[in-house]
Amino acid sequence: MKKAFVSLVLLWLTVAGVNAEQPSTQVYIESDDVQLERISPAEPSSESEVDIKEREKRLRALDDKTAYMKASNSLKRGYFVLVADNVQVGNMGYRRYDINSNSNFVLVQQQDGIIQVAFNTGNPGANGLGGFTAKGKVTNQHLTTDNHGDVHLTYALNGSNVSAQVSITLYHGGKRAVAYVSPSMGGPRITIYGDILPYRDSAHRK
Repeated sequence: MKKAFVSLVLLWLTVAGVNAEQPSTQVYIESDDVQLERISPAEPSSESEVDIKEREKRLRALDDKTAYMKASNSLKRGYFVLVADNVQVGNMGYRRYDINSNSNFVLVQQQDGIIQVAFNTGNPGANGLGGFTAKGKVTNQHLTTDNHGDVHLTYALNGSNVSAQVSITLYHGGKRAVAYVSPSMGGPRITIYGDILPYRDSAHRK
């Protein structure tokens, strides 16, 4: 199985008496979690401009289908990461696009889960990155697929510094997804947009 090696910053939520500076954790993204191989036909010796566009369109559609199958399978298995590219606080509130995807994510490893938001502003926030990091246990998982092919996963995340309901939707036809994080004790809902990737860290590998 081919794997892409990346580094995600996993910083636990700072509490009283705990140093905010924590070491980063090396993790792996399983880029071929679903074993699919795309075999591209040889390019014809002579193609019209219309033929070229149609061929490229078919290849893009195949790539999107493969990405969707990988992402949906990772949701079913319970080993995935939603790598964020923008985050919104509140229903109509503060939204940031200029974020670091390596430090903004939703991670599930079967019964273990992490949610991290890092705006990297002048305010260090709870995790030293201008946001928060919450680690807990994943319970009450419920997975469904609607008539449009969108995959919906809901679960509760509970730990010493978090109690929240999480709802993730993977849109049919690709790896694009959105996660809604609603704190159980009140507070603004966090909406995290990004891509679902198959993922398993070293602690959960056999």
